[in-house]
Amino acid sequence: MQVIFHLGAHCTGEDRLLKSLLKNREMLNPQGIIVPGPSRYRRLIRQTLRGLDGAQPTIDEQQALLAQITDELTVKRLILSAADFLAFVPWIFRHHILYGKAPEVTAALGKLFTDAKIEFHLAIRNPATFIPAVFGNTTGLTLEKFLYGIDPRSIKWSDLINQIRMANPQARIVVWRSEDCPTIWSRVMHSLTGTAEAIPLQGETDILAEQMTSEGLELYQTYLSANPPKSATHKQLIINTFLEKFTLPMPSPTEGIPAGWTEETVARLTDQYEDDLAQIARIPTVKLLTP
Repeated sequence: MQVIFHLGAHCTGEDRLLKSLLKNREMLNPQGIIVPGPSRYRRLIRQTLRGLDGAQPTIDEQQALLAQITDELTVKRLILSAADFLAFVPWIFRHHILYGKAPEVTAALGKLFTDAKIEFHLAIRNPATFIPAVFGNTTGLTLEKFLYGIDPRSIKWSDLINQIRMANPQARIVVWRSEDCPTIWSRVMHSLTGTAEAIPLQGETDILAEQMTSEGLELYQTYLSANPPKSATHKQLIINTFLEKFTLPMPSPTEGIPAGWTEETVARLTDQYEDDLAQIARIPTVKLLTP
């Protein structure tokens, strides 16, 4: 069995992705690819991890856990998605580092199914927009308290990914940029489900519908029906072409930035993010999905 943990991150379209995947359950279930509804496992897994306190569950406990997550008898690939696996929003920086409990939590998640092949899938986002977005989902906190005093310039996704890798040396890790989702949404869905990219999935245009005009989306779908792409790369080119022509106006990169930040702050964080991406691409065992 393969167990895929989609870890978010927060404010990267994580629940939107799960909703897209859930549209395919009728097609995926007979193949043993199981996407349970989040109410079946999110609280259950948190409670289970708390009860185990780092210990490994027995085989009987593992089977009981799986039976509570899904009613399907054949489970070849189980997809579990929750950004809160790593931390609740107010505590993202609680340990004075981005998702400081990630090594411990992911190692505990990996122990839940000892005979399974484990994968961790994670979307990352420019700290210049990630910090304001997640901070906007908190109440009663100042930005300084939310960040626990850390310097935003010290935030590196490569550090987090390396920590997860070292805590889970046998696990496969798949990463993509949230900013690339409009063009790679289909690839992300196929990566999580383990299906061939040539196989159509419902929900592949969900994020395009939010980024492209309704006229452009209709023309894109019509064009795709009349001109099936010859490869994933070809499809990527088609998506890029239609996005260039029909993309909706996007907010300014500096729109909604926190008080005290300047355009220079945003530019510096963005430059560091691009450098960090190059570091991630060089991490062993990490698959980076790019346009």
